[in-house]
Amino acid sequence: GGGAAARSRFAVVGGGIAGVTCAEKLATDFPSEDIFLMTASPVIKAVTNFKQVSKTLEEFDVEEQPSSLLEKRYPNIKVIQSGVKQLKSDEHKILTEDGKEYIYEKLCLCAGAKPKLIFEGNPYVLGIRDTDSAQAFQKNLAQAERIVVVGNGGIALELVYEIQGCEVIWAIKDKAIGNTFFDAGAAEFLIPKLTAEEREIPIECKRTKYTVEGSQEKERPTAASDKLGSALGPDWHEGLHLKGTKEFSHKVHIEKLCEVKNIHLQQEFIQLQRTSLTFPKEGENGEPDQVLWPVYVELTNGKIYGCDFIVSATGVVPNVKPFLDGNNFAVGEDGGLKVDEHMHTSLPDVYAAGDICTAAWEPSPVWHQMRLWTQARQMGWYAAKCMAADALGESVDMDFNFELFAHVTKFFNYKVVVLGKYNAQGLGSDHELMLRCTKGQEYVKVVMQNGRMVGAVLIGETDLEETFENLILNQMDLSAYGEDLLNPDIDIEDYFD
Repeated sequence: GGGAAARSRFAVVGGGIAGVTCAEKLATDFPSEDIFLMTASPVIKAVTNFKQVSKTLEEFDVEEQPSSLLEKRYPNIKVIQSGVKQLKSDEHKILTEDGKEYIYEKLCLCAGAKPKLIFEGNPYVLGIRDTDSAQAFQKNLAQAERIVVVGNGGIALELVYEIQGCEVIWAIKDKAIGNTFFDAGAAEFLIPKLTAEEREIPIECKRTKYTVEGSQEKERPTAASDKLGSALGPDWHEGLHLKGTKEFSHKVHIEKLCEVKNIHLQQEFIQLQRTSLTFPKEGENGEPDQVLWPVYVELTNGKIYGCDFIVSATGVVPNVKPFLDGNNFAVGEDGGLKVDEHMHTSLPDVYAAGDICTAAWEPSPVWHQMRLWTQARQMGWYAAKCMAADALGESVDMDFNFELFAHVTKFFNYKVVVLGKYNAQGLGSDHELMLRCTKGQEYVKVVMQNGRMVGAVLIGETDLEETFENLILNQMDLSAYGEDLLNPDIDIEDYFD
């Protein structure tokens, strides 16, 4: 190959939150060392406006910035704008797509994840995960009268809420919406917001946008799934004008407990001689549809709907492919690189953080991994700490962030806080739920096990997050309070000072 390989003590792959956070921390801890950050994209994702809300809850914005800005802030970060072609872990060497070689002492892989597409390579199926795909989606939506949304995570939920002037058929495999974040009760609390005609004006978003304009747009914008952008920011739909062609504001029909069985292009559908359905009226099924649509979705419940295009928001798969060849990584059931409690993969001097990794340590009883912004930031930071400690021969304690699962976000303009085993994850039937709900205002659910709080969902301005966080962390026996635990007339905090 080309000239001599460049050497560095630390290399990081991936310009998303995990990779950038990891590189920043290493750059701060080792100001005289060059830190290599390899990324396929000219923009990186930076954490801005970081606020520690409580012991374990944090809020921040995610901003796309040109990588030159990162190099200005940290003169010892060298951004290498190229994808990774191959990792030769036994030689501690990385080959990039542009034909160069880099030798590292310690490496952290933070290459994120890709959207799981229900059908690969179909021009009518859009996966939404990064800013480019969100923009392609916006362009398609502007010409659309009906779309089908498949998936039940945070992105699907936000999407369905934000879309106006377009019929939405929403196919979910669960019996309630938003299953990754809520249970059926929380879904019921939120549903009225989905169908409300009047929208409150959302608070102006303070993030600045930075996007790289692609080459000339083709007639039908599709998001190229092989070009990997980093994942979307927490308020990704801000500034996207998500409006279809119709005059009405909001029309959503939810098909529950079903998945996509097949997708038929118009010609195939005509040959099938099957019946597709119109948009169902309130509480009824659709009539046979006379309109011809570009594409048809056949669901496992037997129904077929025509639409302009399909949005696949069905989660992600860790982006491990570039690194597996010739390396004997231990891989988790979810396809991620297994890491131990020091973010170490199964290969010497190779660490991983963020969506690409699978936490393979024995977790705290109230923590679990979820591929979220907050965990990408925490893991990237902690991985850098572990790399530094290993390089200096020091020991390091497990980060406090991994004691308790804690996430704060916004859905439908409500503040949403989830703590611990908020959906009784892994508890089987050995738990009880307590609820308090004020329609249109707040929804509070706690998960109890043997008189102790192990999880909570808080929707609205409840001001209970710090109290509940403490109760889950200190595992105090609360049996004596019974139902009074959620009595709004009793100020819980007075009990636990």
